[in-house]
Amino acid sequence: MKTILITGGGRGIGAACARLAAQRGYAVAINYQSNRAAADAVAAEIRAAGGRAITIAADVSDETAVERMFARVDEEFGHLDALVNNAGIVDRAARVEDMTAARIDRMMRVNVTGAFLCAREAVRRMSKARGGQGGAIVNISSKAALLGSPNSYVDYAASKAAVETLTIGLAAETARDGIRVNALRPGLIDTEIHAVMGIPDRVARMGPSIPMGRAGTPEEVAQGVLWLLSDEAAYVTGTFLDVTGGR
Repeated sequence: MKTILITGGGRGIGAACARLAAQRGYAVAINYQSNRAAADAVAAEIRAAGGRAITIAADVSDETAVERMFARVDEEFGHLDALVNNAGIVDRAARVEDMTAARIDRMMRVNVTGAFLCAREAVRRMSKARGGQGGAIVNISSKAALLGSPNSYVDYAASKAAVETLTIGLAAETARDGIRVNALRPGLIDTEIHAVMGIPDRVARMGPSIPMGRAGTPEEVAQGVLWLLSDEAAYVTGTFLDVTGGR
């Protein structure tokens, strides 16, 4: 059975990826930072449908916690085939002139350092040069990386741009080790992130401006993620899939 680790897998896009991965036959490790109830609920749903799932608490910005998380995957599954670097944070909408160093540092530690650390541990297990069987990594970026998100969250956009550079470099670095690394850019997706930003009506307000006339769903993003992880994308690495409704 193939195995997958999804960071930030208890809610939104991560939870949708966990459910779909289980439907596709993966044993699923669902990472969460603090909301154990949400992660446990997704895992219980997968197990009720006959799948295999575990939950693991870890702050992805903490190197020791990340190492412990991957050790738990080793213990439970014995190997790792896929990683979805989905864990990330956003803050309330603000202009750069009003951002504190603490806010920017936290954004980069979770969104960038966390993605690096998880990718590092995945490569150590997947790389054929290290005795692994190969594998695939999908980093969740954002269309914000290209748009900059002025007047809202330039810090978040910058963190996702860094994730995209990680994707390009790591893909080239590990291609001959049997690892594919790609990124997916969601656009306006109907998740809790908008309430966290302090703009709970953002989806309703902005949805009609999307060429397709609506926001996307976490399940539509998950479809793209699972395709990038699949053998159908066997010759795809170092690239980006936009799931944005045309924007």
